[in-house]
Amino acid sequence: MADEGPGGGRWIDVAPERLAGWLESFGQRHGDVSADPGSATVTFRAADGAVAECHVPFPPLAESSSLADSRPGADSRPGADSRPGADSRPGADSLPQAGTGRAAVPALAERAGQIAAHACAERTVAVFLVRLGGYAAGVFTGPVPQLAASKVGARLVHGRSAAGGTSQHRFARRREKQAAEALGAAAGTAVTVFGPYAGRIDAVVLGGDRRTMAVLRADQRLAPYFALAVERFLTVPDPRLTVLRSTPRLFRAIRIRLTDPA
Repeated sequence: MADEGPGGGRWIDVAPERLAGWLESFGQRHGDVSADPGSATVTFRAADGAVAECHVPFPPLAESSSLADSRPGADSRPGADSRPGADSRPGADSLPQAGTGRAAVPALAERAGQIAAHACAERTVAVFLVRLGGYAAGVFTGPVPQLAASKVGARLVHGRSAAGGTSQHRFARRREKQAAEALGAAAGTAVTVFGPYAGRIDAVVLGGDRRTMAVLRADQRLAPYFALAVERFLTVPDPRLTVLRSTPRLFRAIRIRLTDPA
């Protein structure tokens, strides 16, 4: 899955179990690779100028102890590298910098494994999908996300009328009433489904239509759940149960912004 995104580059989704192979292929295509780790992104830079900016789901990403430099005389500051001539600035990665060399492949694989393990960590995730007239709320639990609780629904909301005059105003008022009732039903459904998991939800994933979701932010019943919302918004079709069940594939994926060499 790839698309153009703001800031240039192509955005692709890579499943956690495919990340190691994808990074190895990236190194084979573009040459030596170095990694610049962060709490929300890990940026891989290739010798030819290509950049793969990996946005991890559910940040922050914890640094793996196995990736820390524990050699005698190594700088103990987080991210510091003790190789001769190496960059000692905080955040500089101590991974070998040869993306296609024999020593680098395990290093890239280990870094990919760290990201994948984080993406697949067991957590309780609430998902709330809303489009005007339709909604779905669900809670996923377990190391392999299973839908533990869910409810979907729909309310009739008429489309806009092309008629004019008094009829148009009357139709607009009826449509506004229908929309308000639909949004109220969506919010009530989310509260009902998420409520039993209060205090146990690690993150909330939102999706559907951004404008409709923005209106729901004014509902104070949903404030505790919006506070847990991750940055990524899932653009999905009408919120049906089948769509809701498929969301773990999206919310666990590593989102990569791929920039080609100049």
